[in-house]
Amino acid sequence: MSQRHSEETLGDDSPLLVEQKFASAVDINDHQGCNKSPRETSRSSRLSQSKSPVRQESKMCSSESQSVILSTESLAALKLGTQQMIPTGLAVTSKTKQRPVSASSSTFGKDRPQQDSKRMSAPNISLDDLVMEMESCGSLKRNLRNQSYRAAMKGFEDTDGGETVKPLSTLAPVPEGAATQPPRSPGRAKKPIGRKKTQRGSFKDDPRLYQQIRERGLSLGSILPDVEEESQNEFIQVGHPEPDEGIVVQNFRPTQMTWSQLPQVQESGALENMEPLERKRQEAIFEVITSEFSYQHSLNILVSFFKNSEELRKTMTTTDHHHLFSNICDILEASKRFFEELEKEHKKNVVIESISEIVEMHATHQFQAYVVYCSNEVYQQRTLQRLLSSNVAFKETLKTIEKKPECGGLPLISFLILPMQRATRLPLLMDTICQKTLDKKEYSPATKALKAISKLVKTCNEGAQRMERTEQMYTLQKQLEFGKIKSFPVISASRWLLKRGELTVSGEDHGNFRKGFGRQNCYLFLFNDVLIITRKKSEENYIVMDYANLDQVEAQDIDSNDSDLSPSSKQSITMCLFQITMKKNSEGKKERITLAAESLSDKARWISALQYKKQKDDKTTDKEALSQVESIKAYVAKEPDEVSLQLAEVVIVLKEVDGWYQGERVRDGERGWFPQHCAKAITNDAALKQNVCRMKRLRVETDV
Repeated sequence: MSQRHSEETLGDDSPLLVEQKFASAVDINDHQGCNKSPRETSRSSRLSQSKSPVRQESKMCSSESQSVILSTESLAALKLGTQQMIPTGLAVTSKTKQRPVSASSSTFGKDRPQQDSKRMSAPNISLDDLVMEMESCGSLKRNLRNQSYRAAMKGFEDTDGGETVKPLSTLAPVPEGAATQPPRSPGRAKKPIGRKKTQRGSFKDDPRLYQQIRERGLSLGSILPDVEEESQNEFIQVGHPEPDEGIVVQNFRPTQMTWSQLPQVQESGALENMEPLERKRQEAIFEVITSEFSYQHSLNILVSFFKNSEELRKTMTTTDHHHLFSNICDILEASKRFFEELEKEHKKNVVIESISEIVEMHATHQFQAYVVYCSNEVYQQRTLQRLLSSNVAFKETLKTIEKKPECGGLPLISFLILPMQRATRLPLLMDTICQKTLDKKEYSPATKALKAISKLVKTCNEGAQRMERTEQMYTLQKQLEFGKIKSFPVISASRWLLKRGELTVSGEDHGNFRKGFGRQNCYLFLFNDVLIITRKKSEENYIVMDYANLDQVEAQDIDSNDSDLSPSSKQSITMCLFQITMKKNSEGKKERITLAAESLSDKARWISALQYKKQKDDKTTDKEALSQVESIKAYVAKEPDEVSLQLAEVVIVLKEVDGWYQGERVRDGERGWFPQHCAKAITNDAALKQNVCRMKRLRVETDV
């Protein structure tokens, strides 16, 4: 590769170097004389005649002293039609480097001074143009060393196949007033390399599904004033759910754009003198707006592709269709109105003053559709499970819709639970805004908005629980047969089911309790105020053997190494025994029964459920001394004693047994069990303290 010099370094020898380079270029064409056109031959002769004596002398000296031939000027390199095989591993496209400006190009470029036409005895020649023209004739192109052979040889023409080589463009003097940019040779049009970069000016340019984002307001880093903020590109990798889980959770990424990344914010200079805490408040406010837009986008997908699908509607009855989608259109309209108000506030000023009044107004007067939708959750889940298990046409049609790219490969259930997810996340986002607000005038409206949205969530939860419990009690009333046992009304507005399941009766129980069963297993129904012990009559019917009020029931763990156990019991059932003592049963007598669970976690869950009254009234536990976990995937409760979790849900761990956690949700104090693989431990001491403080503040400010 020839070395380029600037005008300052050339000095008096610059004409000689230019002539040498020009001569080498012409000599290459001499080797290709057999392939030259008459026009090229005549032009080569004119160039040879214009050589000065100094150039001829330098050529003779250089030819005598030159002992090394560059590979680019060798006969093998100049031979047309020769192919070079490049390994695939080396064929990597790279960005073409910008060619440095040489002395000749700077002289004959667009910045050259005007020259007198009378003094022009020779045409103005740009060596770069000459090299480009030669490259278009069949030489190896520059800067394609890392590309594949096919890309490097693109533009070559086979002279043996009868096709004529494109002739060199004629060199001509540049007249005065002509374009200052030298003409490009054919086939050398400059093309943009790589993707065209477009600057996004709005968070609405790249809408994402709400299931695929994670609000920073829910993460630990955003609620800690002294903890460094999370990276802009950080996201949580969510593993695949278990086969029996109902929700598929994909990778969760942050929302599209942060407030400080907006072009209008950067151009306004608002970030220069802004306090760090105020900047975090602006980010928290802006995240409510962007996440609402993603939420609205997902609702549009649910309505457009699922609810309004005629193919899917034909596979179910009108009642099933109503139970499945309920009033989702009302939810969508409420979200549109809410987002319009938020967007107007965002457009008023680069620095958003407040959205608290908007949140409070909509939570109080516009979000009643959420209560209706959440109350229908029981019928919705049941209808979906029944259709998936018994309706083949529905299942196949649903799979086809879910595979569409607009749906992101997500199942229908992930869209149906969106209103519940959004309602439970809004209080946490508003709480983050409250923490970042130092101005007392702005803090008061923020807390009012937080209370309003928390009251809405509480009403939604109560509505869903009320419908579920009422239907459950009506069903159990029909399934339970009291027989000789004194009956009592099962249905009650203040009664709900805590846990149910089948257990094995051990031979270590006292009295004649086991004689009435006639079999080894029993089935327990544990309510919040009464325990009913039954035996199965059929799959859906049960015979009541005994019952007792829950305040008269005690549960005790039994060690398998207990000396009071018989050898047969130790061999058949170990590690999972516990004892239930009824101080006053249905006949007013004291009764005791020893039961065996299938696993350690099942035994721990039964003992914990039987101690519901004591755990509910126990307020002496120091929450700061307990460990905490953060959910890394969504979990839907499958049993009455389990708790559902959203992504990034912070839970205080009360117990840990055999792969299960019993915990208390920070946002609302709800208790329940969930698998350990759904959460990761929180080890940051500052985060642990802040989470406890946040839980206490939410209990007071939201009146949960």
